[in-house]
Amino acid sequence: MGSTIFSKIIAGEIPCRKAYEDDRVLAFHDIKPQAPLHVLIIPKIEIPTMDDVAPNQESLVGHMVWVAAEIARREGVAKDGYRLVFNCRDNGGQEVYHIHLHLLGGRQMAWPPG
Repeated sequence: MGSTIFSKIIAGEIPCRKAYEDDRVLAFHDIKPQAPLHVLIIPKIEIPTMDDVAPNQESLVGHMVWVAAEIARREGVAKDGYRLVFNCRDNGGQEVYHIHLHLLGGRQMAWPPG
């Protein structure tokens, strides 16, 4: 496993407030939330950017989306709506080069997003 902050969270070297975990992904509350509910869903394998997702990893990305929807239901934001975001590379706003899905909810989202 690499040296990103997410790799260290997966390894248990850095604590997090877990929202969900299984054998493929870990989801935890963002330390700098941009909404009342802001959860990051990360794969347990290191994939630097969305451009690096291999064809055999398509189901993993789909699982990340399913997990986000499940957390939204559990946290009570699914009925009113929520936003899912993957950022890719610097111009896309990616800060940690380990793919992650943002789940944002609990408030009205603006458009365009940024």
